[in-house]
Amino acid sequence: MAKRILAVDDSISMRQMISFTLRENGYEVVEAVYGQDGIAKAQKQSFDLIFTDQNMPNVDGLTLIQMLRDLPQHAKTPILMLTTEASDSMKTLGRAAGATGWLVKPFDPEKLLAVVKKVLG
Repeated sequence: MAKRILAVDDSISMRQMISFTLRENGYEVVEAVYGQDGIAKAQKQSFDLIFTDQNMPNVDGLTLIQMLRDLPQHAKTPILMLTTEASDSMKTLGRAAGATGWLVKPFDPEKLLAVVKKVLG
C-alpha cells in the first residue's frame, strides 16, 4: 500500500511540483492550500508524512506543526518543513515546534525523494 503524504503550501506551483515528484515515485499525495486546510485534512485522515511551507497566510508552518502535534494521530508523524527560510534560528524554532527535518526551496527532486525514503524507512 502506498504511503500517504500531505503537502501543505499556499503556492499551487509548489504543491504541484511536490505532488508530481512524489506520485511519480509511488506515493499517494493529498494537497492542502494553506495551514487551516492542512489541519482540516489531518483531522479527517492519517498520513505517513507531512510537508509544510513556513510562510502562509493565517496559519504559518510553525503554528501548523504545533497544531498537528496536538492531534493524537499525528503526534509522532514525521513533518518536514519545505520553505525558503534557511536561517539557523528558524530551523531551531522548527525543531522546537516539532519538525522532523528541514528542506530549502527550491528543492532538488532527487534530494526530496532521498529525504522521504530516509524518513519513512
